[in-house]
Amino acid sequence: MTAGLRTGELAAAAGVNAQTLRYYERRGLLAEPDRSLGGHRLYPEQAVTVLRVIKAAQRLGFTLDEVAALLAATQLGQRRRGEAGLQTRATRKLAEIDTKLAELTAVRDTLRAALAAGCDDLLTCSESPRCPVHFGADTHR
Repeated sequence: MTAGLRTGELAAAAGVNAQTLRYYERRGLLAEPDRSLGGHRLYPEQAVTVLRVIKAAQRLGFTLDEVAALLAATQLGQRRRGEAGLQTRATRKLAEIDTKLAELTAVRDTLRAALAAGCDDLLTCSESPRCPVHFGADTHR
């Protein structure tokens, strides 16, 4: 029998549930494990690290598709020739997050202005030149 972590052990060590492991396997994020003679999945110790990397990348805003691309671009710590590494992908993700932050800041500022203007009814407010909410092709601006 091959040594390794059973599903429950790996899930507990990585802080995920068993369904997450199977989902990551189907998505290609986690390699299909060996099986014991009894048919139980046996994951290598490195799977704990892979799962922790996946969760950390998600916390940084990477989608599972982006995480899969990052994992596929590396083989045992070596980046494949021509593949974008973490520096390139993190730079792109940072620009994406900066754009989202700018959009959210504009929304926050508009909501604050709507509160300050006393907007209490969107229909009435939409006809007021004082209303800071943009309603599209309005004529009072």
